[in-house]
Amino acid sequence: MKLPLGIHVGDRMTLPEIYAAAEFADQNGFDSFWVAEGRMARDGIVPMAIVAERTDRIRIGTGVVNNKSRNVALMAVTFKTLDEVAPGRIILGIGAWWEPLASKVGTPLRKPLASMREYITVLKQLFANETVSFDGEFVSVDGVRFDSMYRENKPVPVPVYVGAVGPKMLELSGEITDGVHMDFLLPPSYLEGAKAAIDRGVAKRSDGVEAIDLTQIVACSVDDSDPQEAIDHCKAFLTLYLMQQPHIAAHCGVERELVDRIQEVAGWPATKADIRKAMALVPNSLVQNVTACGSTQTVVDKLYEYHHAGVRVPVISTHGDHEQTLTRITRALQK
Repeated sequence: MKLPLGIHVGDRMTLPEIYAAAEFADQNGFDSFWVAEGRMARDGIVPMAIVAERTDRIRIGTGVVNNKSRNVALMAVTFKTLDEVAPGRIILGIGAWWEPLASKVGTPLRKPLASMREYITVLKQLFANETVSFDGEFVSVDGVRFDSMYRENKPVPVPVYVGAVGPKMLELSGEITDGVHMDFLLPPSYLEGAKAAIDRGVAKRSDGVEAIDLTQIVACSVDDSDPQEAIDHCKAFLTLYLMQQPHIAAHCGVERELVDRIQEVAGWPATKADIRKAMALVPNSLVQNVTACGSTQTVVDKLYEYHHAGVRVPVISTHGDHEQTLTRITRALQK
């Protein structure tokens, strides 16, 4: 494949569709496969484990789990187990979660940078097979390490990627992680500032690492017979995101007035009728700035635009006709 690509899957797809997409990616030279976990819809670990068992070469990551709902030691041993299923192919993608869901389940967002620093510091020590004691504001462990009586305890080669958006989290990622897994709906122009923030973090390192990986989820929809239909699928997704995660608006060039108008129509959780009504407020130009949608060539050109802006691996998230979007992008890039 001419352009390294990943695939992002979530609860828009059935589990059989997810497994079929993973097998397709494994057979067609994709770089990575990312399983989402966000809303109270589906756990990310279970399908990730099944994908790991059904594939042979592709790297498999969470896109992303959060650093609140799983104790850091449990997270470490979970990914140690996943590495047993697919040695050397597992990635831990982790984020700070989002509101209002975090508060609704009793873990409101507070000092996300400090909590992420503590969590990843301990997590990476556990992956290094160290005995860890840490007494922080958010993470506290006392003499914890991998502890198998029946197999050798050894370091686990699981890289940690942060699902970062804002400049401070991007800088922290550059300082302490292996990669950044950037969110949906950020235009290619956002990459200039994002890479600068990551580089500021990398400059603080003392471990000899001079660069970290950069992947980004890109919402994609292809319909060569009716490109507007493809645009509308991505428009529905953008509208939903602005309803549920309005913080993304400042980063993707959306005026606050538009977000307020959308949220007057619907909030969290939104119904399909709410989304259809609010979509009328969103122009095509905005959708095509932050997604890859329309004809096959338009979508491929947009993916290359992200790549040339600094994203090593654009990670496609299919909308509308999942199979058509995935297969037409793949065929175009294999010519």
